[in-house]
Amino acid sequence: MKKLCEMKQVTLIEGKVCKNHIHMYLGIPPKFSVSEVMAYLKGKSALMIFDRHPEYRQKWGDRHFWARGYYVATVGNVNEETILKYIREQEENDKLGK
Repeated sequence: MKKLCEMKQVTLIEGKVCKNHIHMYLGIPPKFSVSEVMAYLKGKSALMIFDRHPEYRQKWGDRHFWARGYYVATVGNVNEETILKYIREQEENDKLGK
């Protein structure tokens, strides 16, 4: 994800990979829409994962690694400190099964 963000000039501020999902705090340039960046990240990362792990293609089907949707919130709704705290706590919550 970090490399893909760099290629699109998106700043990956914080991120956590959990068992079945990812949390990312991104800085997206105004020339891109959120949906455009998400489509790019999900599409390209799926291709990269399938290239590195061909066995996943059989398990999840061709090019269907990620779920269709995603959740987005902006810093304007909550402050940056709250977002960072939430993301940093996700790994621990995932381990506890929350």
